Amino acid sequence: MTIEDEQLYSAVKWHKKTRRPDAVRLGDVTRELMEKRISPQQAKFGPIAEIWNQLLPEELRRHCKIADISGGHLKVLVDLPAYMYEMQLCSSELLSEMQRQCPRAHIKKIKFVVGTKALA
Repeated sequence: MTIEDEQLYSAVKWHKKTRRPDAVRLGDVTRELMEKRISPQQAKFGPIAEIWNQLLPEELRRHCKIADISGGHLKVLVDLPAYMYEMQLCSSELLSEMQRQCPRAHIKKIKFVVGTKALA
């Protein structure tokens, strides 16, 4: 072996010895995510979906769904403009009832958006 080969070999060998970060189990990461992020949000926003389903008649429920809750805004996806209009007519009553029944969510506004996503 030439000197260059030996230098290259020792450089590669040294590089392989560098310590990699320890592997983390996916279950541990998932549990931590659930405990620190998802569970508190679920506790805060979970009742919103339940209250929403109680407040809306079945006919309207089939044509809309909660898409997002952030920054005090409740975003509702509606499949047809006619149903969006109906939802807008009753939005102030919906908002006040949501605020009354779920004050921890701090909902300030309900925004209705016509969307094409499946409302399953």
